[in-house]
Amino acid sequence: MQYSRMTSFCVMKLLCQTTRSETGYAKRFCGTFLSRTTQKGVFPPFWMVVPDPRKTNVLVFAQPFCTAEKSHKDPKRKAAFGSVGRRIPYRILHVINQDGESLGDMHRAEALRLMDEHNLKLVLLRENAEPPVYRLMTGQQIHEEKLKRAEKEKASPKTVLVQKELSFSSAIAKNDLETKTKQITHWIEKKYHVKVTIRQGRDSSTDTFTLFDQILEAISDKATYLSKPKAIKEGTSMCILRHMSDKELKAYQKMEKQKNSMVKKDENEEPKSSELHE
Repeated sequence: MQYSRMTSFCVMKLLCQTTRSETGYAKRFCGTFLSRTTQKGVFPPFWMVVPDPRKTNVLVFAQPFCTAEKSHKDPKRKAAFGSVGRRIPYRILHVINQDGESLGDMHRAEALRLMDEHNLKLVLLRENAEPPVYRLMTGQQIHEEKLKRAEKEKASPKTVLVQKELSFSSAIAKNDLETKTKQITHWIEKKYHVKVTIRQGRDSSTDTFTLFDQILEAISDKATYLSKPKAIKEGTSMCILRHMSDKELKAYQKMEKQKNSMVKKDENEEPKSSELHE
């Protein structure tokens, strides 16, 4: 018996030293790696020696426990519009019925009872309100509301992302303008939005809007206006160019094809008319 106690004491001392130094000796001897945890409100894991007069001493690993609820909800993640089922984390809710009328504040148990009684679904409308606002809705109402929100999001103007900028004077030389146009073409091919700003030169009679048209004409098979040319202040104008979509490019190519065919047709008709006059 004394030998058994001495063995247990030595084993416990070895385990304590291993836990303090956070080494892998425990894994080698006991098959489990012990690490010290210092979480507030949670008991750290520890080893207990359970004596059994019929057997040799057994090492039992006690798991940490805590009464606090674990939240796996990501605060940055926005919940999709739809039924919340019975997963309501709030005790008091402000409930709106399927006709849009307020039913006032009530306990979540009462809201769930109404949901089951009328065969409806609970939808979270405003989580930041006090108390949070939920609405009882039919499946058809939820479907229609989802369609409305999708249409609204599609129609709402999106923030223009200007990734490249270029500015110069209207007094720019022809070869410099060609260089600038090549740079714009390079960016457009990489599908960047390009903001072009042109200042009216003092000794220049060239209109800034004419220069915008020249640039777009040079890259008309690749780019189009995201924001058309406009004066932003006296003597300065700007526009934003973007890469054409596949649909726009096909429409452009079709239009050019029709234009070329019309030109050829006119060229063929001119000699015939001249022959008739002779």
